[in-house]
Amino acid sequence: MAMMKAAVLYEAGGPEALKVESRPVPIPETGQILIAVKAFGLNRSELFTRQGLSPDVKFPRVLGIEAVGVVEQAPGNEFKTGDMVATAMGGMGRQFDGSYAEYTCVPARQVQTLKTSLGWDVLGSLPEMLQTSWGSLFKSLQLKEGERLLIRGGTTSVGLAAAAIAKSRRAFVAATTRRPDRETLLRTSGVDQVFIDTGSIAEQVKVVCPGGFDKVLELIGTTTLLDSLRCVKQRGIVCMTGMVGNKWSFDNFSPMDAIPTAVSLTTYDGGPEDFMLTPLDELVEEAAAGRLHVQIGKTFRLDEIVEAHHCMEENMAGGKIVVLV
Repeated sequence: MAMMKAAVLYEAGGPEALKVESRPVPIPETGQILIAVKAFGLNRSELFTRQGLSPDVKFPRVLGIEAVGVVEQAPGNEFKTGDMVATAMGGMGRQFDGSYAEYTCVPARQVQTLKTSLGWDVLGSLPEMLQTSWGSLFKSLQLKEGERLLIRGGTTSVGLAAAAIAKSRRAFVAATTRRPDRETLLRTSGVDQVFIDTGSIAEQVKVVCPGGFDKVLELIGTTTLLDSLRCVKQRGIVCMTGMVGNKWSFDNFSPMDAIPTAVSLTTYDGGPEDFMLTPLDELVEEAAAGRLHVQIGKTFRLDEIVEAHHCMEENMAGGKIVVLV
């Protein structure tokens, strides 16, 4: 029986709960693809799962909701052995074992082929980050050329990617950060206007953008959402996509008080269908050509998964964390 290295979570806990061990390589059935994982990005949903905040996830589980690599086996002949591919979502690392391993077995319906010379460290940062950014901007926010976009939580990996994508589509992009020393990072990703976030920026916005923004991408979550709703103009849209503020719900919520007249509030939580609709190859080409800035925070090896989770939990990366396998 072929064996592989994997990081397994047997019970909820801190980063040390992730145990690197030897496991059998999965055997794909028809309709599944066995991928030799080359890299994967870390995501906060994996942190929440590790902490025991994903009640539907059963342990033991190999986490990881995205991966890039090469096709090892495709019993249904949907792909050729050796094809460079990316996959994300669809139950990875939740309903079935994910990418924190040398191999992962996923449904063929959630795999895209890639043709690029980009390194695995860059590619590993892209699938979930680009899907979430693209879906938030164009499915939920319906962003259009020339509109004014505010990204709340701009230095998150999704925030940086969303800024770069929106700027390349000729939007005016503003973003927030709690740290003044992160302004250069934001501007490198295409941000036109930086707000230093004290938890309440609506008054700052009124000065800089008196009519309010057309669209607001909320990546911090419920801790700043009420303030973000005051930053958008009438007939504008606020989309809550992220929860880096680590608070899932409101203690008290009065819609009539919280949502201004004629302002729309929506969310984005993309699944495998949304991943397949993301123009990943096009965006990867833009990244390779330097037209789409990708901010890699830190890279680790699979054996360093505990350190990688510490880095994510402490918000120390300054970009996407990538694990090379």
